[in-house]
Amino acid sequence: MLAFLPPPVRGVIAFILLVLNTLFWCALLFTVSLVKLALPLGAVRKRIDPVLNTIATAWIACNGVWMRLTQRTAWDVAGVADLPYAGWYLVNCNHQSWVDIFVLQRALNGRIPLLKFFLKQELIYVPVIGLAWWALDFPFMKRHGKAELRRNPELRRQDRETTRRACRKFSLVPTSVMNFAEGTRFTPAKHQAQGSPYQHLLKPKAGALALALDAMGGQFQSLIDVTIVYPGGAPTFWTFLCGRTPRVVLRARQLPIPAELMGGDYEGDAEFRGTFHRWLAGLWSDKDAQIAALLAAPASA
Repeated sequence: MLAFLPPPVRGVIAFILLVLNTLFWCALLFTVSLVKLALPLGAVRKRIDPVLNTIATAWIACNGVWMRLTQRTAWDVAGVADLPYAGWYLVNCNHQSWVDIFVLQRALNGRIPLLKFFLKQELIYVPVIGLAWWALDFPFMKRHGKAELRRNPELRRQDRETTRRACRKFSLVPTSVMNFAEGTRFTPAKHQAQGSPYQHLLKPKAGALALALDAMGGQFQSLIDVTIVYPGGAPTFWTFLCGRTPRVVLRARQLPIPAELMGGDYEGDAEFRGTFHRWLAGLWSDKDAQIAALLAAPASA
């Protein structure tokens, strides 16, 4: 509707609408979450958490309104129409930009339960939205370098406990646990530094997936494997707001989670760890080939 405006003007309008939308729904979210904070009981959480998730779902739906108003991006989405809403899901996706989160939310909102992301600890300090993530029980993880972990192996145990605590909360209400297995956004520099064997992906990190499956593997209905491609190049957040993302391609597929990957000791069992890595490497090889095919396909396909 506003596509005739210059991109910077559209970007400013989109940003203002995003801020207003966020402030409105977060005010409601914080009010309801005070009840959960005052009465931290399982029975209360079972009643309050669906309300909080509904508020977040409404925020995502309203984000879709300003996207349609200010952008003319072509959305090519497949594989989400037949996803059953009820239940618990483990969602895995490649990662290129902050925009990925908006793309995932727009494509999956109302299709599966609300996505809950593993976030860096520092993101809790993001104004307003950091508190919203906290109220919605998004798990905040501290990042540790390899040298730091070697000096203090106890940090691994702390990360495991953080994940288990989050997953125990997730087990009360149907949830989609979201993970970017690459652990960081793809860039050519990171790709080269890693010596990644994949053309379009960084090496996947299995730790968070393994911890989630260890904590609640029997509860997950399936794995939703998502691939996002930006044929015009991965956009920055500002580029996206300005409507300069000509096309977004998303493909989703529902896969069974192998029974042998549930409940294993990823840290202590080398054989199990090898099995897990081979399974994830297979997923990543398929995803890399899929990205190559999507980039090579004509826009009308």
